[in-house]
Amino acid sequence: MRKRIITRGAQSNLGPEEDWLNLEELAQAELTSEEASHPFESALKPGGVSGWRASEPGQQTVRLLFDEPLRVRRIHLEFQEDGQQRTQQLLLRWSSDGGLSYREIVRQHYNFSPPETTRETEDYEVDLVGVTVLELTISPDISGGSARASIARLCLA
Repeated sequence: MRKRIITRGAQSNLGPEEDWLNLEELAQAELTSEEASHPFESALKPGGVSGWRASEPGQQTVRLLFDEPLRVRRIHLEFQEDGQQRTQQLLLRWSSDGGLSYREIVRQHYNFSPPETTRETEDYEVDLVGVTVLELTISPDISGGSARASIARLCLA
């Protein structure tokens, strides 16, 4: 029997890091904006504390352009909001033809209500073959407020 002790309240079930794709080596990122103190790379690192954050409010797009077509079986996203009550929308879609056409994976709303609800974790099991582009569009506040989009963590397997 293999066992592992976890801390109480542990929220992540990510498993061993070697299961995750090294996105820094496999893809180029396109971003509509980026705050210098919260670069996109920090959302890709295990245990990263800052994550990625947009430099301006409003809808933002993060696009991963893969050097070679990939098979993606799992998409893990984490979002954190400690200060502002808001409703966020995300649209996740993929392309197998370099971005000429896209297929939607999920479009979803969720509410942040600090201090009670500050974290959102999305874990999608998929079977996407020949992925050349993965695109995430975040509308951080669907009411049009001043919130800035952010991603605490992004992992693909």
